[in-house]
Amino acid sequence: MERKIILASHGRFASGILDSLEIIFGNKHPITALDCYLSESFDLTESVKRLLDENQGKEIIVITDLFGGSVNNEFLQYIDQAKLYLIAGLNLPLLIELTAQIEQAESIPQLIADTLRSSKETIQFCNDSINKEIEEEEF
Repeated sequence: MERKIILASHGRFASGILDSLEIIFGNKHPITALDCYLSESFDLTESVKRLLDENQGKEIIVITDLFGGSVNNEFLQYIDQAKLYLIAGLNLPLLIELTAQIEQAESIPQLIADTLRSSKETIQFCNDSINKEIEEEEF
């Protein structure tokens, strides 16, 4: 079954992080960015419906910027749709890992669980991390 990742955000965050990803992977990947609210005429409901209709029959991972935000809430309405997986908290380490493994993953839910676990480890308070390393080296 064909797989697709949809990035959706307030403003240009989705296309911006996709640009960053393309520095690493090039532009041969199954990813689409949906930048929301860039104009007064933007219709979130219609945009989401159209995007999901265009990708019907695929396994879809949707990653939004903010849990509980309007973009995430719009996709939540489709959460019961078969083969649609919704993640909130878009970040580059998460996206890199999903992109690297999406084609060979046997199970999308397991891929998501593993990726969430490992990408959380990339969020660091560098001052503490560096100070701990220095303290450990001193002994």
